Amino acid sequence: QEKLVESGGGLVPAGGSLRLSCAASGSIFRINDMTWYRQAPGKQRELVAPITSRGNTNYADSVKGRFTISRDDAKKTMYLQMNSLKPEDTAVYYCNGVITIRSNGPSFSYWGQGTQVTVSS
Repeated sequence: QEKLVESGGGLVPAGGSLRLSCAASGSIFRINDMTWYRQAPGKQRELVAPITSRGNTNYADSVKGRFTISRDDAKKTMYLQMNSLKPEDTAVYYCNGVITIRSNGPSFSYWGQGTQVTVSS
């Protein structure tokens, strides 16, 4: 069973840093685009940063210059380095990955269970 598991969340003071990880497991031929999302209490889930299979990245304006997305395909893992954290970054962070299970097979979208990030003021 293919799945994504996030880790690295926690409680950090404003100005601090955290590094989130999203590890894929199961029978995987290729991991395509991967994306970090977050959902704050009472708000809709929002896109934080995507990274393509070629390593092209993009960032939400709210995190640009503070967050860095990366991936290690050998480890089937995506990362989100979060620096200069602000209280408004408090949210559950989710990873999404588009995974191809076998050569020439279809691709499916998978979600992790989420990891809580809390930034205290």
